[in-house]
Amino acid sequence: MKFGIFLPNGSNGYIISRASPQYSPTFDHNKAIAIEAERQGFHMILSMMKYRGFGGETGFWDECLETFTLMGALAAVTSRLELYPSVTLLAHHPAVIARMVATIDDISHGRCGLNIVTGWNRPEYLQMGLWRGNDYFEQRYQYAREYVQILKQLWRDGTVTCRTEHFTLEDCHCYPRPRHEIPLVSAGQSEAGFQFVAEYADESFMVADRWHLKEKVDRLKAAGTRSGRKVGGYALFQIIGAETESEANEVQAQIVRGVDLVALGNMLDSASLDSNKGGSSEHHLAGLSRTPAQGHGAFMSIPTICGSYESVAEQLDEIVAESGIDGCLFSFPDFVEGIRGFGEHIYPRLSCTKTGTNAASV
Repeated sequence: MKFGIFLPNGSNGYIISRASPQYSPTFDHNKAIAIEAERQGFHMILSMMKYRGFGGETGFWDECLETFTLMGALAAVTSRLELYPSVTLLAHHPAVIARMVATIDDISHGRCGLNIVTGWNRPEYLQMGLWRGNDYFEQRYQYAREYVQILKQLWRDGTVTCRTEHFTLEDCHCYPRPRHEIPLVSAGQSEAGFQFVAEYADESFMVADRWHLKEKVDRLKAAGTRSGRKVGGYALFQIIGAETESEANEVQAQIVRGVDLVALGNMLDSASLDSNKGGSSEHHLAGLSRTPAQGHGAFMSIPTICGSYESVAEQLDEIVAESGIDGCLFSFPDFVEGIRGFGEHIYPRLSCTKTGTNAASV
C-alpha cells in the first residue's frame, strides 16, 4: 500500500472554503510539506498545474507555482520521495517536456514520474490562444496517445521523426535521456481515460467515494487486462483527523458551511462545457448535492475520511479491503500538521500497511 501527498502548489490547496486555511502557494510551504512527508515515510508527492484560477472570495487557485520548476527544486531537498509534476498537454510541446523530465530525473537520481493531464478547463488555454476548439473535448485522449508516444520514443532513443494528426517532428533530439524508467500516471475517470491509462500509463488517480471506488478499480484493471498490461489504482481522499470524533466533525462542518459558492460556481461552469461523459468534470458538477464522505464541492469533490485518528485508520483499512486499491493520494486542510498527525497517530493503527508493499513505513 503506497501513500502520497497532493501538494498545494495552488492557492488554498484543495478546499474551496472560507473556513479552511487561506494562503498563497510558496516554495517554502511545499518544501516543509515534502520534508515532513519524507520524515513520516510517505511514498510520493504530486503537484498539479493551473494557469487560471476560479476566483471567488477565496481566490481559489488564482495563484499557482509552476509544477516542473517546483518539483525540480524539491528533488534537490529530498532523497526518497517519488516526484510527479503534471504536464498540461496543450501548454507544452512533448519534446520540451521530455527534456524537463530528463532533467528532474538527473536531479533526483531517478525519482521523477509524470502526471498526464489532457485538460478540460477551456478558459485556462483560451486565454493563451492554446485552446484547440471544442472538438478537443472528444479528441483529447487521441492527442494524449500521440503525445506520450513521442515522449516515450525520445526517452528511449533520444531522437524522433514523426508526422501524426497533431505533431510533426524532424530528427528531434532529447539528450541527455533519462537514465531511469519514467512512470506515468493519469487521473482520467471516463472510459476513454481508463483506456488511455491501460494502454500507456502505469497508474490512475481516482476520485470516488468508498461506495463506488471498487467499481472504478475493477473497470480500470479490466481495461488493463484487455490491453495486456497491469495498471494500478490510486484513490484521492481529504483527511480530517483529530484526537476526538467531535473535533474532526466540527472542522469538516465548518468547511462545508464556508464553501466559496462563487469560486465553486466558476469551476462548475468550466466543467459543464466538457462533453466527454463520465469524466472528472462530470464528477465536479454534482458536488454540492453530495456529503463530505461522498465528495462535497467544498472539498473539490474529493471524498473525505473524517474522524478521530482511530476512526480514520479504521475507515481507511475498510476502504482498502473493500476496493482493492493500490494506494492513496491525500490532501489535508493543514498539510504539515495533517501529515505529521497521519504519520504519528493514524499510520501506526493501520492494518493495510502490514502486508505487501509498505511504502509508508516509518
